[in-house]
Formats: sequence, C-alpha cells, structure tokens
Amino acid sequence: MKEPKIQNGIIAMIGKTEQEVKKKFGAPTRKDASAYDYEWWIYNRGAGTYFQIGIMAGRVVTALICGEHVNVKPFYIGQPLQEVFKTMPVLSNVEIKLSTGTYRFELSEQDYASRPIVKIGSIYAQLYVDRFTGKISSIRLMTGETFVKMRPYELVYRGSLPNPAPLSAKKQREVELANARQIFDMTNIIRQRYHVNPVRWNEKAANVAYLHSKDMWDHHFFSHESPRYGGLQDRLAAANIKFHIAGENIAAHQVDGIEAVEGWLNSKNHREALLNGQFTDLGVGVSGDYYTQDFLRPW
Repeated sequence: MKEPKIQNGIIAMIGKTEQEVKKKFGAPTRKDASAYDYEWWIYNRGAGTYFQIGIMAGRVVTALICGEHVNVKPFYIGQPLQEVFKTMPVLSNVEIKLSTGTYRFELSEQDYASRPIVKIGSIYAQLYVDRFTGKISSIRLMTGETFVKMRPYELVYRGSLPNPAPLSAKKQREVELANARQIFDMTNIIRQRYHVNPVRWNEKAANVAYLHSKDMWDHHFFSHESPRYGGLQDRLAAANIKFHIAGENIAAHQVDGIEAVEGWLNSKNHREALLNGQFTDLGVGVSGDYYTQDFLRPW
C-alpha cells in the first residue's frame, strides 16, 4: 500500500507563505493566538467551509479542517475510517527526525481508533474520528516540527526536545480566549452537521465556565463539583443566571480546544450535551489546559 501523494487543496498549502494563503483564500475571519508558536488564521464563513491555517514565521505549518466542503484530498470530512485503512498506510507509530534529534510517538489502541496518523510526503495528517459513526470528524495537518512541539501522543526521543516559546501572562490569556472561541465554533459546526440548532454565545455563562476552569487549574482538581463553589447549578445561581435546563462538559490536558471538542464527541455523556437540541446558549471558558463548556436554555 503506497503513501498518498499531495494533491491540490489545503494539504498543498503546508509550507506556503502567508501571501500565498491570502491570495488563495483571502483575509481570514479573525486571527487567534496559539500555544505552539504559530498564529491561527480562522476562516469561518459557514459550517460547511470552516478551516484554520496555522502560520509561523510567515509560512503555513499546520491546518485544521472541519468543514465538510473543504478540499482536503485525499481525505474528506465524513469519510469512513475503514475506507482510509483500505486505501493508504495508517501509522501506529511515528518517527520524526529533526536537526535537534529523533522523536518516536507511539499511538495507543484508542489513539489508533480515534485519531490515527497518515503521512503524506513530509506532512502528518491527524484524522479525528467520530467513533459513534466511524467517520472522520476533522483533520489536523502538521509539519514534523509542529508535531514534535505539540506532542499529541506518548513520546520517546534522542537529542533535545523542542519546546514552544514560553507564554507571558497576557499571551497565555490570549491563547485561552482563542481556544474558547474555537471550541464554540466547532461545537456549532458539529451541531449543524447532526441537524441540531446552533447555540449562541452567552457571555455570562462563559465567565462561569472560565472561573470553573481556572478553579480546576489553580487547585489541581478535575470535577464538575468545586470544593469552593459547588456544582454547575450553584455556580450559575451565584452569577444570577436563570435557566430552564443547563449542562456542562469539562476536559483537561488536551493539546488545545480542538482536541477537547473531539474528545467530548467520542464520550457518550459529553456527546449528549454537545448535541442536545434543547440548549440555546453556550459559554466556554479555558484556563491553562482545562476546558469548560456551560450549555443552557435561559429563562
């Protein structure tokens, strides 16, 4: 089975300049900070055409594709994973050689089933799979250096480990807000994919979500129940938010908000909240690598 070749579309943009990105796609909807030295250019012009381009030092080093109509050949959003297994090599481990050393990533059985890797030339395609349907939900493209910086799987290495530049407190907050926005965007894309009404942003709920993420980050716990502030209903009441129904998803230690959303999609209870058509509003809050979604239908 042969390694697939780079075709036209988003994959061909890896390594291109930001000028080439602008020429092909125009100006982004917005620009978001990341924790991995690149800047996200967000192209959010509709659920079916959503993608993100990550640019570092003027060149594309990563991309995230979630829209079903985006050209990401030889893959496509909604593609059965079994189709990929039948047509191209899917890696259970990844070895990357850089000038700084050799890095070997080992995928667990769960990784292999829910976020496998396909190598295309020097590009690594991480396929996020909706395990309830067996189909590709989103695709992350990375250069080898970006892959090593993000460290999405268990790693052994020889040499030195490249790390992203340390974040100032201001930059860290920018990254957290960027992750929150991307979680919101992806939530609505997935809801619309499954014919569920989109939710609107709720700033008061977002503040409740942020404070819960910060509480978990500051005090090193992971639970819907805070020893200091109680459960979701307690925290919403303290913020004077009146609601008919509410629900919460939390995640921790994912590489970013994108991975948090894909993790929720593959967990039965989290998925039910993500796709609950009774919810009309959503607030998202991120602190460090703790992520909180607070859904509700207010009075």
